[in-house]
Amino acid sequence: MAIPLFLIIHWYVSLFFQTFFHHRYSAHRMFKLTKFWERFFFLCAYITQGASFLNPRTYAILHRMHHTYSDTDKDPHSPVASKNFWDMMWRTKQVYSAIYDKKFKVEEQFLGGYPEWKGLEQFAESWLSRVLWMAVYTAMYFWLAPNYWWFLLLPVHFALLPIQGAIVNWFGHMHGYTNFDNHDNSKNTLAFDFLMMGELFQNNHHKFPLKPNFGVKWFEFDPTFIFMRLFNFLGMIKMKVGLKKKQAQPVAVPTAKPAKVTGR
Repeated sequence: MAIPLFLIIHWYVSLFFQTFFHHRYSAHRMFKLTKFWERFFFLCAYITQGASFLNPRTYAILHRMHHTYSDTDKDPHSPVASKNFWDMMWRTKQVYSAIYDKKFKVEEQFLGGYPEWKGLEQFAESWLSRVLWMAVYTAMYFWLAPNYWWFLLLPVHFALLPIQGAIVNWFGHMHGYTNFDNHDNSKNTLAFDFLMMGELFQNNHHKFPLKPNFGVKWFEFDPTFIFMRLFNFLGMIKMKVGLKKKQAQPVAVPTAKPAKVTGR
């Protein structure tokens, strides 16, 4: 049971910092952080995400594009515009790389309001960093795995964040129920999101993109919001702040009609 436990722990700690730091802070600025706590959570995100760490600036731009152009041809990760799950992951990777390498012309409305830490970002995106983390995960498997069949799970650790993001964007726009008509295909996949810590309340989130609690109905439980309330109580973050117009963009109102789902 050691390997499944290691995978579960790695899954949830990396996922937490993805939804808390990358999504709710970097992309949407749902709360304020002092420079100390911003660097603290930035470092925590890097350590927990390791080989699959995503650049917060690039993530924020990518996600803001997703909200504005949800399920249209300009959406960087929509199942509607993709042939299958893997095709969507590859398309997202290409747009991500182009934005990070500054080979993609980013609209002004998507810029600003995200944390930056040049030194850590450059190292985290380097092959040296990624290979070192892969070596750490492999060493853990040599230590914990009772046989070599378990090593088939190693690729999950290597690409953890892209896998998590693909699950959210695929299932959150393909399967589930809706509370609101957002003029896109966003759905709430799970009523109790134990798998993605609130990220699968996509329909709710696209309706209220700046709302810290992704749950809306009484039975919709968002685990990450509980941690946010705790951090707010402890003075680590400051929730419910006035957002500057630039930081508050984009709102979840698509500028084009969503493409129709066909052949599914």
